[in-house]
Amino acid sequence: QVQLVESGGGLVQPGGSLGLSCVASGSIRTIDAMGWYRQAPGRERELVARIRMGVIEEYADSVKGRFTISLDAAKNTVFLQMNSLKPEDTAVYYCKLDATLPWGTVLRGTWGPGTQVTVSS
Repeated sequence: QVQLVESGGGLVQPGGSLGLSCVASGSIRTIDAMGWYRQAPGRERELVARIRMGVIEEYADSVKGRFTISLDAAKNTVFLQMNSLKPEDTAVYYCKLDATLPWGTVLRGTWGPGTQVTVSS
């Protein structure tokens, strides 16, 4: 069974930085896509950044130039470095994994429990 655990959320002042990490536990053959989504109160969950096939990075327009996603495939871990944070970045951040398991099973849409990021002075 594959599970995700996020860490690194917290409270930061506007203009500050935070780093998030997400570790996938369990038997994984390949990570097809791994990334971060966020959901603010009263809003739908939205893509923040994801990395596909280990190299293709995608970002929401609102975070381009401020956030950087990276993947350590050997450790099944994805990172999100968030710089120049704004109050509108406040949300619960969720990690999502699409993977292929050792026996060929395709796993889609595994989510972590989320970690709160609050940007406020």
